[in-house]
Amino acid sequence: MPLTGFTEAPSAGDAGAGPAARGPSGARLLLLALLATAAVLAAGLSVGLAGALAGDSASPSPAAKVTLRVGLVNAVDNLNPFIGYSTPSYLVYHLNYSQLTGYEAADVTPAPDLAESWSHDASGKVWTFKIRSGVTWQDGRPCTARDVAFTYTYIIKNQMSAFTSYTAGIEKVEAPDDATAVFTCSKPKANILGMVVPILPEHIWSKIDPKTAGQSFQNKPPLVGTGPFQVVEFKRGEYTRLAANPGYFLGRPKIDELILEEYTNPDTMVQDLRSGAIDACWGIPEAQFEPLSQDPGFQAIDYVVKGYDELGFNCYAGPSLGSPVLKDWKFRQALQWAIDQNTLVSIAYSGYATPGSTIMVQGFYRDPDWHWTPPADVAYSFDPAKATRAMAAAGYKTDGGKLLDKRGKPIALRLFACEAPAQGQRIGKLLVGWLEAIGIDVKFTYMTEGAMNEYLYNEKDGVFTPNMDLFVYNWTGDVDPDFMLSIFLKSQIGDWSDCAWWSPQYDELYSEQAATIDPAQRKTLIDEMQQIVYEQSPYVILAYPKGLEAENTSRWEGWVQSPSGTGSAIFSVDNTASYLFVHPKAGAMAPKKSAAALLPIVLGAAALVVIVVIVVFVRRSRGRVEEQG
Repeated sequence: MPLTGFTEAPSAGDAGAGPAARGPSGARLLLLALLATAAVLAAGLSVGLAGALAGDSASPSPAAKVTLRVGLVNAVDNLNPFIGYSTPSYLVYHLNYSQLTGYEAADVTPAPDLAESWSHDASGKVWTFKIRSGVTWQDGRPCTARDVAFTYTYIIKNQMSAFTSYTAGIEKVEAPDDATAVFTCSKPKANILGMVVPILPEHIWSKIDPKTAGQSFQNKPPLVGTGPFQVVEFKRGEYTRLAANPGYFLGRPKIDELILEEYTNPDTMVQDLRSGAIDACWGIPEAQFEPLSQDPGFQAIDYVVKGYDELGFNCYAGPSLGSPVLKDWKFRQALQWAIDQNTLVSIAYSGYATPGSTIMVQGFYRDPDWHWTPPADVAYSFDPAKATRAMAAAGYKTDGGKLLDKRGKPIALRLFACEAPAQGQRIGKLLVGWLEAIGIDVKFTYMTEGAMNEYLYNEKDGVFTPNMDLFVYNWTGDVDPDFMLSIFLKSQIGDWSDCAWWSPQYDELYSEQAATIDPAQRKTLIDEMQQIVYEQSPYVILAYPKGLEAENTSRWEGWVQSPSGTGSAIFSVDNTASYLFVHPKAGAMAPKKSAAALLPIVLGAAALVVIVVIVVFVRRSRGRVEEQG
């Protein structure tokens, strides 16, 4: 293979070779080149090394900016809370904007945020929130209960779909004075203390047309909120930079700025964590997690995620470009028996997950535990023969090992997967094998999350027309179960719902649980909802994955897990305690040298190497002459 820029030296027989073409010898040319190089490098050393050493001798300034860098493998997709959907986006919203209420870090029970206290009447329909006094927006304007009333009214009046699952049942929100927000509901509202709604400044958002806000408004930095940080810079696909809010009502964060850095290669992210280029990261590959957990300089956490990874189906009964067989819930249910979840957890997740079953995650919720465990007589297990029998019972025959639809044609399905979940490509390959084993031809395509959403939420002539068959995706929910339940509502088709499935019975139960304040009674209803989804199978819940993250504990302290002992320290959208309290360890934050600062030292080292080569070269040349003489 030819080398670009390389010219072969002429041989003795080439034109221009021989005595007529003699000039300085090759050895002499090499010596001259080495001497010139040494002179240049030495000059760089004499000028730059002194500066570098002077920089080393100076002690760090007490006012030096303290920056925390956190790596993510998922993207902040949009700074507009009415458009963004990724978990990192919601983390940014919670850091920049306050919510009405939040959660205690230790046990994720409701806690004050912008509202310092609350109460409700005997009916449970009227809630009164006392808003903190003296809070200011990050542009200096006062924040009052009127901003709370504006935010919720803006969502309710304009049906801003990103948050309508939270505002369902709220008839009106009023601010009789600057310190009081009154919510009047059509019925008791079970999730009113768990509404993940950012409170927005009326003086800014009242000027934004709701249609534009829900479709195209970019919300460019600096964002104006009342949270502990302010987004001051955003480079899509690269990083988000947030500055500490010195006037934050719960106290200024202990760091000056936070930079969320996005990675497409998680291995590179872990390398940067080890080198000190970043201080914490989320989305660590399984193979890298165990070594990190053994390193005393890091805190490695495998925590329970409030969500699941699923194999979803295009269930839409309306206009669709998906396979018609997927509208049949008995066909979808039969596929449950074809998937080996234990092998999936072992291979695709390297054991950092548990087999999935229902839409409320197992192992996170405590009092009550919202997860419903299917009894043994209805639980699915890996049994391809049973899958085939279930298909036959539902009217699907086989011919030569190929599964046929009810018109007698071979069933061929498209399977999509993307980088959410991170194991999507491995999951997809395993699913292809299991489905082909029961006679289904599968074409697997791996793509970006944005590209896959174009298929899932496709429109044709302005009409929602999903264009997919099967897809691997994931969900992360809230502490309150309401949001995770709401994605299957008929009203969410074309919005949060990615499978476009709905059930009248499910919708009725959802409305009932949403108005049930008593936790035990509410759990009974939510268990029944899970049973409906489990039977009709708009999803196969593949696994409950563990989140894998690590924080540098040799240089930083104050990391806070939420919930205590089992949760994330850096990637919980429900609690941002780590970012408030993390701070440098005393004496552990010597300034890092940039590549530019290290250049003089590198040049100096190179100069020394060249000088040594010259000495060796001269000595060896002289020795050869003596031998020849």
